[in-house]
Amino acid sequence: MIEQFKRRFNSLYWHQFALTAGMVLLTLLLLGVSFFTLSYGTTTADKRGEMRTRAELIAQVSADYFAAAGDASIDEGTALRKLADMASRMTDVDFLICSAQGNVLLTTDEELVGRSITIPQDIVDNILGEKALYQGRSNINGTYSVKKFAVAVPVLSSESQLVGIVLAVMDESEIMQVWRSFIGMFLMTSAIILLISFLASSVTSMRQIKPITDMVQATRAYAAGDFDVRIPELDRSDEIGELAQSFNAMADSLAETERQRRDFIANVSHELKTPMTTIAGYTDGILDGTIPPERERHYLQIISDESRRLSRLVRRMLDISQIQSKEMKKEDFDICEVMRIALLSMEQKINDRGLDVETNIPDDPTMVQGDRDLITQVIYNLLENAAKFATPHTALYLGLATNDEKAIISVRNHGATIAPEEITLLFERFHKSDKSRSEDKDGYGLGLYVVKTILAQHKEHISVTSENGLTSFDFTLQLTSPHNT
Repeated sequence: MIEQFKRRFNSLYWHQFALTAGMVLLTLLLLGVSFFTLSYGTTTADKRGEMRTRAELIAQVSADYFAAAGDASIDEGTALRKLADMASRMTDVDFLICSAQGNVLLTTDEELVGRSITIPQDIVDNILGEKALYQGRSNINGTYSVKKFAVAVPVLSSESQLVGIVLAVMDESEIMQVWRSFIGMFLMTSAIILLISFLASSVTSMRQIKPITDMVQATRAYAAGDFDVRIPELDRSDEIGELAQSFNAMADSLAETERQRRDFIANVSHELKTPMTTIAGYTDGILDGTIPPERERHYLQIISDESRRLSRLVRRMLDISQIQSKEMKKEDFDICEVMRIALLSMEQKINDRGLDVETNIPDDPTMVQGDRDLITQVIYNLLENAAKFATPHTALYLGLATNDEKAIISVRNHGATIAPEEITLLFERFHKSDKSRSEDKDGYGLGLYVVKTILAQHKEHISVTSENGLTSFDFTLQLTSPHNT
């Protein structure tokens, strides 16, 4: 149970979700700390500023109270108390009007009326100092059970002499109430943002992980030999969409490779089975006396021919394997000379078919880049194929043309027109365009496959056209120097 839980939450989806959620939470935490710090400082500063303004107002009126100090003091005291009470009701601030020594004379806090109270000496010292101001938290020498915000300002006479002190006191809960309202708003907003972020992260993570999950399942199917599985087409142009398209393209390539592998095995089995069956049948006929002695030499010759054909087939397949694994040795060489040599090598086969030869090979050298031996093999195979399928007593063409960067070699013959659907199959292993293996006992369907393999290694292109009995094979090679067309 625990292992299943671990495997489930150890997926890429949960990693992505956890990363996104963690980043959102961390961002909100940092923003929250900054917001709380700034909002608390701002709220406190605003309240202290308000308390100072009210205290300075009371201090100005208190100056008249301290200046009277005679019969009118009662009237002044009553008026002062009324003003302080009004200011206290307006701002939720209690005021303590003190003498210059710090003794409380009047207060708006009903709980303190009648009590003998002296404000702390540090407040008096601050009033007597250069700033003539006190701002802080104090319990007023134990007068209050908890510390409160306190702002003290001096009361100055007309001669700028200190005659008293006005102390404004506010319960910290008043400031905290305003601050908590800000916190509540922030927390509610943060909760909404978190919910939206988690939903968006979940949807986004699922959308990103789903194709990858499909790919994992597809790879398991490929490992089991099922190459028909494909990733559903995604309507997206990001990296995941490109990966899905590339994955499907890879699957198509694997399926095609598997098809070619099966065809290759089937074709090899067929090609090997025919001569081996002939050899085994005639050998058994000689051994068991079915074939009369006077006919033994004839059938031994057939066995010898089939053995040599079998040997050539195996050798040709080994040549293909070597070509595919061989590292090319590119060099600059004269393609015109190579074309002439290949044509001379085909002279006997051309004469046997009664073919005429037409050429368009420049006298001046035309230098190209490539593996000379392999390109010679390409031209020879194309000439051999053209001679084999040409109508007797027609013309065989070998020519060279050039453009700015490429040399174009063409091999043409007159014979049966190749169907368009057949052209795409010409370069596959063991493919024979005449659909009859018995009519072409010397052919293995590997010559054109060798051509395609060699040109693919050179990163060059070959095309085939067949119309009205004229078939043309044209391939390109990279030019290496200026030439004459």
